[in-house]
Amino acid sequence: MKICVYGAASPTINADFIKEVEKLGREMAARGHSLVFGGGGNGLMGAAARGVRDGGGEITGVIPKFFDDEDIEAICDFCTELIFTETMRERKQKMEDLSDAFIVVPGGIGTFEEFFEILTLKQLCRHSKPIALYNLQGYYDELNRVMEHAIKKNFIRPDCKSLYKTASSLEELLEYIEAPVTDLKSVKELKDG
Repeated sequence: MKICVYGAASPTINADFIKEVEKLGREMAARGHSLVFGGGGNGLMGAAARGVRDGGGEITGVIPKFFDDEDIEAICDFCTELIFTETMRERKQKMEDLSDAFIVVPGGIGTFEEFFEILTLKQLCRHSKPIALYNLQGYYDELNRVMEHAIKKNFIRPDCKSLYKTASSLEELLEYIEAPVTDLKSVKELKDG
């Protein structure tokens, strides 16, 4: 399975997060999975790639060319394949197309945006791929509270909670990602409008 990991690119992240995401990458490789990610060499993106590499897995990085041209962030230099795109939108599309599942590790606005875009596409029945938030150290607790608040206020249908899983343990996370896809819903069950 090709698993896309979305996550922070910042080089200033607490070492505990780095260790846990490297462990995730090693376990993905041990289970025969490969990594699709944003191609960054730092932060949790770099940690996921190092873990998969150390476990002997395949790594596909996808990064806009302007990141290299403008020296925006370090690019992972040991990808099995590194794909350059022209835009951020092309990057996300390529990552989505290449991936069978999505894991969202802690991150900032780019990671939130990637999560909500892939979740919206699932809500609109454009894909049925598993999506999981890896809730390291309770990082996504507040996000889940926001989602519950939006459901209570009738901005999101309750069935949308079934479109993704929040997992705090590595085993729970990968069991969800690897499970067969079941109980597909229609757009009308998931979205008003």
